[in-house]
Amino acid sequence: MYRRILRQLLYAAALILAVLVLNFLLIQLAPGDPAEVIAGEMGGASAEVMAAIRQQYGLDKPLPTQLALYLGRALQGDLGMSYFYNRPVVDLILSRLGPTLLLVATALGFAMILGTRLGMLASRNPRGIASALVTVLSLVGYSAPVFWTGLMLVILFGATIPLFPIAGMIDVVKQGGPLVRALDIAHHLVLPALTLGMVYLAQYSRLTRASMLEVLGADYIRTARAKGVGERQVFGRHAFRNALLPVVTVAGMQFGAIISGAVLVETVFSWPGLGTLAFQSILARDYPTVLGILFFSTLIVIIANLLTDFVSRLLDPRLAGGR
Repeated sequence: MYRRILRQLLYAAALILAVLVLNFLLIQLAPGDPAEVIAGEMGGASAEVMAAIRQQYGLDKPLPTQLALYLGRALQGDLGMSYFYNRPVVDLILSRLGPTLLLVATALGFAMILGTRLGMLASRNPRGIASALVTVLSLVGYSAPVFWTGLMLVILFGATIPLFPIAGMIDVVKQGGPLVRALDIAHHLVLPALTLGMVYLAQYSRLTRASMLEVLGADYIRTARAKGVGERQVFGRHAFRNALLPVVTVAGMQFGAIISGAVLVETVFSWPGLGTLAFQSILARDYPTVLGILFFSTLIVIIANLLTDFVSRLLDPRLAGGR
């Protein structure tokens, strides 16, 4: 087990290094000059000021030198200074990381819990009305683009039936203690989390239904029923645990896609997370911030995959001795 953990950590370190190099090279190929953007924010600048800006941010050095300096600082935990916000990139990202993780975790939890329950319900009677409704819900949820779903929810719950806030994370005029603040954040979180989770809710419900139907046809399920085990115990204890393994695996693999989808959702609902920061940084040609966001996103995905592997081994002890 220790060798496996060490091997996974080495793979993760190599992947992070490769992502740092690749992202840096791709960002350099993007059109636009950061110095011109910075000068534009100042209302224009002379050639001497432009040269000073390039020298201050190291843009006047050759590309291999810039890459070496960037990797050296990144290995020390320094991702540079933001061109646009004039703040350390690490501090800027950490201030936005919490809202994004809250949004992604809520959407993923909502999708997994409700999706697995719907899948279990549909698997009880594959030809029944419940199964047909789950199939229709899955097709609609999976086909609808995230930004379209968000806009429809904004129109429905922001204009037609104003039940939830449609922008921001907190109400700045609301006063109260920690409980009031937490309830206010939860109130603002409903629509973004619902928008982001709808696509994955559809996937997990269909996947759980198919996995449950496969498991329910296994020999050990027939043996349990022959021994007189009740249907509730067959579904909840014997079938569901084994059927949950593919759902957990897919959820871990899709964690990076969920973070990518959060960019659109945060933009639609003005949610102050990494997605909004990434969108603003790309428009401002703020390369250090964009690189920092890509680095943190990669790190989160790697951690999520390691946790997925751990949970999979808990659900299926047969994997504990695998290599």
